[in-house]
Amino acid sequence: MTVPLIDTHAHLYGEAFLADFPAVLDRSKKVVQQVLLPNIDKESAERMHFLADQNPKYFFPMMGLHPCAIEQNWEDQIEWVKQQLSRRADYCAIGEIGVDLHWDTRLKSEQIAAFRAQIELAKSEQLPVVIHARASFDEVFEVLDEVNDTELTGVFHCFTGNIEQARKVLNYGGFYLGVGGILTYKNSGLAAVYEQIPLDSLLLETDAPYLSPVPFRGKRNESSYLLHIAEKLAEVKGLSLNEVAEKTTENANTLFKLS
Repeated sequence: MTVPLIDTHAHLYGEAFLADFPAVLDRSKKVVQQVLLPNIDKESAERMHFLADQNPKYFFPMMGLHPCAIEQNWEDQIEWVKQQLSRRADYCAIGEIGVDLHWDTRLKSEQIAAFRAQIELAKSEQLPVVIHARASFDEVFEVLDEVNDTELTGVFHCFTGNIEQARKVLNYGGFYLGVGGILTYKNSGLAAVYEQIPLDSLLLETDAPYLSPVPFRGKRNESSYLLHIAEKLAEVKGLSLNEVAEKTTENANTLFKLS
């Protein structure tokens, strides 16, 4: 492989990497040319900012609130996000944001309201959005159907939907699908979906430390494992690894304006 990969979604600032971060980073740099860091909440931001400040040409931070971090006082939380956006100019996206109804549905309305508010922030900041949609495609689509326009761009992080949902995402016009380790799982059904999606609509990601690809399934994920995801996507698409690396890197640079 001659073209380096870009991991468009990894939580390398997390506690899972504290014990051996230098080794993780060393392995990552042998495979991945850049890593994008989605924020989760107030607590995650400090460590994320530290990594970005220590490695400004390698780590690119995002700013946003994960749906599982949304509380009843979501409006105060959004004010905090606004404050962060005013203090730094290196955020590459608003993320990760969205709706997660897998773990808890009690704050569904608050999640949706915060999602909508963060989309409006993305528009005002002229940044793409990184969307988390778990057990919530209908709710996410309902919001996007209302707010989508030519200014809105982004990616459905770790997309695991069916072909109809994939086509709906792409029909919005400015969106990509994030391909992660679940593609390598034998019974995921995602190979049949991605086989039908053009490569120019796809990004690569690990979501480290979660969702490790085969042969590391069940273990801690890390950015160096992105190679296994790229290899599987190349197999699914009937393309060379270099073709997949080159196009997905180009897609990432286009969406997040990394160059």
